[in-house]
Order: sequence, then C-alpha cells, then structure tokens
Amino acid sequence: MAKYKFTAIAPDGNTVSGVENALTATMARRALVGRDLAPVDVVEKKNVLKFEITKEKVPRRELMYFSRQMAVFMKAGIPVLEALEAQTEEMGNKVFQRVLAEMADSLRSGQTFAGAAAEHPEAFPPYYLGILGSAELTGNLDVVLDQLSDYIERDIEARRKISSALMYPVIVLVMAVVAVIVITTFVLPRFATFFSSLHAKLPLPTRILMSIANFVKNDWYVLVIIVVVLGIIITLLMVTERGRDIRDNLLLKIPALGDLIRTAILERFCRILCSMVGAGVPLPEALQVTTDTTTNTVYRKGLAEAREGMMRGEGLAGPLAASGVFPSAARHMFLVGERTGTMDDQLETAAIYFDRELDYKLKRFTALFEPAVILCVGLVVGFVAIALISAMYGIYRQVHI
Repeated sequence: MAKYKFTAIAPDGNTVSGVENALTATMARRALVGRDLAPVDVVEKKNVLKFEITKEKVPRRELMYFSRQMAVFMKAGIPVLEALEAQTEEMGNKVFQRVLAEMADSLRSGQTFAGAAAEHPEAFPPYYLGILGSAELTGNLDVVLDQLSDYIERDIEARRKISSALMYPVIVLVMAVVAVIVITTFVLPRFATFFSSLHAKLPLPTRILMSIANFVKNDWYVLVIIVVVLGIIITLLMVTERGRDIRDNLLLKIPALGDLIRTAILERFCRILCSMVGAGVPLPEALQVTTDTTTNTVYRKGLAEAREGMMRGEGLAGPLAASGVFPSAARHMFLVGERTGTMDDQLETAAIYFDRELDYKLKRFTALFEPAVILCVGLVVGFVAIALISAMYGIYRQVHI
C-alpha cells in the first residue's frame, strides 16, 4: 500500500494531520471519513530513497489471469465493479493491485471499464484497450475478455519458446567468455613467467597468445574504452529513431535470424489484428493500433503506408502487398478474406500458419546457432591448448638437444 499525508477536520473543529495507508487517494479519503474526519488535503507521500524513472509494467501473465477471471465473473452475472473489487483483494502483484483499485474508483465516478483501463498504460497495452472499447459498445465484454486471455497466453507461450530455445547457446557462450577471461587474466601470466625464465624460443601460436595476455594485463583500459564505445553505440541504436532504423534493417538482413524475426512479427500482427477485427473494432482503427504495437521500424513504416492506402479506398490486401513486408502466402489470405468478407477468419488462419512457421524456424535457428557457438568455443579452447602444448614440447626439445 501507499502512504498518504492528510490534513482533515476533526469533529471538534480542530485540524489534524497524519499518514494513512491505502491503495489510492480515494480509498484514503474514505478511510478518513469512516473515522469521522473531513478530509481537506490528501497527498501521496513519496519515499526519498525511491527514484522511479518509468512506471513499473504489469507482467503479461498477471494480465492474462485478470482477463480470464473477469470473464468468468461477468459470465456469472456479477457486476463489473464488484468483480473488479474482488480481483483487487485477491491480486498479489502490488502494482496491478493499485491499478485495479484506481480503476474501481474511476468506475464509481461514472467512468466506463475501457475508459478506466485507458488511464493505466503500464498495465494495458494499446490493442487491449482498443478491443475493450469496442466490446463495451457491442455488449460482449465477457467473450472478448476470454479471447484476450487466450491471445495473451499464446503470446506468452511464443516468447517462452524463443527464450528456452536460446537459453542453452547463450549459457555456453557466457561460460566460454568467462573461461577465456580467467585463462587470459590468471593462467597465462603464470605460464609467461615460466617460459621467460627458460629463455626458450616460443612457437608462433604461443607468442600470439602471450601477446594477447600481455595486452589484457597491461592495456586493459583500451578494452574498457571499447566496451564503453560499444555501449554508447548500442544505446543510440535503441533510443534514437535513426539508430532503430539501422538496427532493425540490419537484423532483418542477418541470415536465419532475420527470417525468424519476420515470422515472429507477422504472427503477432495477425493475432492482434484478428482479435481486434473479431471484437468489432473498425479495420482502420485496428490497423492503426496494430501498427503502433509493432516494434520493428521497417514493418511499422510498411504498415503505416498500407493504412494510408486503405484510407484512400485501395482496400487492405493491395496496400499490404505493395508494402513489400508480407510474403505471398499472407497476401493471398488477406485478398481472399477481403473478397469474401471473412477477414477475421483469414487472419486467424494466417496467425496459425505463422505460429507453426515460427516454431519450425525457431528449431532450425537453434539447430544452426548451437553448433556455431560450440565451434567458436572449441576454436578458442583449441588454440589455447595448442599454444601451450606446442610451447612445452618446443622447450622439451630444446633442453634435450
């Protein structure tokens, strides 16, 4: 709970002040009224040790559970406000609990469910809000909330597949880097002292290895400068518009990885657009929200151009084909859906197709990535072993000649 500093009027007319623990300012005011105090001022007390740069995001899994439980409550005929209060009491995530409490306050003041949710972008993504708004107008909020929970669950599962598939190669790569650092920093200097004491002529691989070890030991600040420069470059690629354009174009051109990224973007695009069209969201608005949720700048620009073409009356399939970011299979599905009036069905079919493609391409990518990582690790370790063994053998020969 948050702490709220308050100033209130007591029954005897005196002014009192203090601190009240509550989820929201409204709940703090209600608690004061319950103690026969008339609130004058209620302000959240900020912790000086807590610096909040951005609002903490609500985990997607929590949003999935919330959507599913709300759908169950509403199908059982429980009013939205009562269902929201029950969810607030049971919510374990403190950030989401506070969001739900503030939404309940908004509902009491006459706000709609979608409007109350729109005040909290840290919990509800844009596509979720767009679907909620249309669902309230059509009166099928319970059905749509259930569909949203299914979509979020599929999205979480897709992310889990990618994370689990990359986990082993990343661990191997990190361990290899750590091993190289340890060998270069602690092991090789000892060998260098030993070799120099014998005044023996060392083989070329050993001399190269010793030069690397000396560089790391004596000129480590150069490595620090390189790491800092790389950090600045990566930051620029992440935060600036030009940097994101360069980054996303490069990622899409990397063999195997670029194909995997395209498939993941297309699967997410089809899922979100299908959910929004199925919920009754107008296609121009649905395409705008879907475009805004696309993280890759290449696809975002392509979808923005497609939306402009659609607004000019060119339909959807034609502008999407002209954007050049959709494969022929997807364009054909969109064209069939546009001509037959079954766009939501075709989008669902496309989403299922790209989901299967994503699973296949993910397995293929890991099948290529794992051997590449192991090969690189083997080359580094093999070079170190050859350099040390050849030096020991060379010294042995020189001593016995």
